[in-house]
Amino acid sequence: MSKLIISVSGLRGIIGETLTPVVAARFVAAFAAHLPAGPVVVGRDGRSSGPMLRDTIVAALRACGRDVIDADVAATPTIGVLVKTIGAAGAVQISASHNPPPYNGIKLFGSDGRVLDAITGAKIRDAYHEETAAWTSFDKIGNATVHDDPHEAHLQAVLATVNVDAIRAAKHRVLIDSNHGAGALLGVRLLEALGCDVVTFGAEPDGQFEHVPEPTEENLAGISDLVRKNDCVVGFCQDPDADRLALIDGNGKYVGEEYTLALCVRRAMANEDTRGPIVINGATSSMSERVAAEAGVAAFRSAVGEANVADKMIAEKATYGGEGNGGPIDPRVGYVRDSFVGMAQVLDLMTSTGKPVAELAAELPRFAIVKDKASVSADGLPELFAKLKQQYPEANVDEGDGLRLAWPDRWLLVRGSNTEPIVRLIAEADSESQAQALCDAARELL
Repeated sequence: MSKLIISVSGLRGIIGETLTPVVAARFVAAFAAHLPAGPVVVGRDGRSSGPMLRDTIVAALRACGRDVIDADVAATPTIGVLVKTIGAAGAVQISASHNPPPYNGIKLFGSDGRVLDAITGAKIRDAYHEETAAWTSFDKIGNATVHDDPHEAHLQAVLATVNVDAIRAAKHRVLIDSNHGAGALLGVRLLEALGCDVVTFGAEPDGQFEHVPEPTEENLAGISDLVRKNDCVVGFCQDPDADRLALIDGNGKYVGEEYTLALCVRRAMANEDTRGPIVINGATSSMSERVAAEAGVAAFRSAVGEANVADKMIAEKATYGGEGNGGPIDPRVGYVRDSFVGMAQVLDLMTSTGKPVAELAAELPRFAIVKDKASVSADGLPELFAKLKQQYPEANVDEGDGLRLAWPDRWLLVRGSNTEPIVRLIAEADSESQAQALCDAARELL
């Protein structure tokens, strides 16, 4: 039996083993006990276990005296926008992101429409372990209503960030791969609003993934073929809850997730209203950092996790930010990673420059990033960190989020995952062989 993974941003587990209706009810009851007054939004991605968890969670929230707004299938960033639009006390998003089909999870939002910050999230986690709940009497049970269109506010917010008329005039032919997750419901609507000729793949949100859900090059090989065969100028590939976006260029070549953020940052730096400090996390490619430097603005790094990026963006008054896993964050829309922001703004950059994705990607500063992992207990990390610092005494050391060793031309990050029982090894350098060598050296010390 796999261990239930509980972090400050929520939980994930295997349905019927570690994530059961009892666990879900206890977790959201602890959440409800810490919320201000007001309704709670509940949404889900397309996983087949989603309806069962939704029914459980809605019942538990009502049993805590909460009115519930049921958004049904909706992307994670859409839930964040909806919370702000209707003035909800918070939200529960049912999703396991890129995890395999047996998994599902719960992500929590505050009244500000963003994933809970670390301090608040830790309080909910502790309350769950302490079995804190606010069950109410029969005469105070909350009501549940279904929202008739949870996507409209998000659609309008994204459209407001781009030159809609220019993109419509370009008449781009694009492919969107939502892989039977939540992304197509708003994704197709957005792309059609931008005048695109849209080819869809996996649009039905039923959780019957047609390829491994994490949008990596290996998993998207078949989608690359579809982009090329359908003469599309770009392929947009979402993860199941649609907060991450990977790109495929018009030649059918996988561009990747890191380039999504870097291209969006380039576009932001080219516009006066969005040119300003940016925030990326410690595992994100230096491409975005270099693009910001070329524009004469500061780039800051946060701990991994969108809540940490959002905290840093607010503290530094950043005009843009995100994570290199394909998650741009535009504060004009919300402090949530957003694949729809990525799609619209990449199309806007293509339109304004008249250049295809392949050419735009080629113009970015070139680095090679390697992302590896090892099935090692987090208990062994302190000893590993000590060995790494001893082996690389000349490196700049940051232990704010695992261990990050940095040199002028390369860096290595070793940290325990918040979402899987693994240790992540991430390195970037001028060449793939140099980056891989850093990961290999860390693995040898394990």
